[in-house]
Amino acid sequence: MDFIQIWVKSRMENVLLLTSVLMLLELFEAMIQRADTLYGVIQRLYGWYQKSIFLFFLIHPTFYFILFVVILTGKLDFYITLILAMKIFDLFYKLTLIKKIFIQQQVPPEMAEMLEWKIPVWFFLTGLMLYPPLLYYALQ
Repeated sequence: MDFIQIWVKSRMENVLLLTSVLMLLELFEAMIQRADTLYGVIQRLYGWYQKSIFLFFLIHPTFYFILFVVILTGKLDFYITLILAMKIFDLFYKLTLIKKIFIQQQVPPEMAEMLEWKIPVWFFLTGLMLYPPLLYYALQ
């Protein structure tokens, strides 16, 4: 076996390993955030936020893992940038909801209705269906 075949094989194993780790971290996040309604999700996250803002950020390990992958591989292409943008938007959206609901206590009636909608179980697995394939394509 020559050097190129070894490098390609180990590179493919690394891609699969990194993608698998991201899948496990996505499952962890889904488990931590799981609730029946959006209000329940935000309430769970607010519990972590109350303990420490650092704990709030630590229960989002996929964001840090993607940053680790960027540093490890040196890749910052469209797919990884897309993942990072969605992760950052998600974090700031949750922080904004926490601020509006629990700190400022200014919830418009339309948002109050939306917060009480039931969330299907599969919704929490959308990250698992979205981010690992994007990471896999980015590392190819």
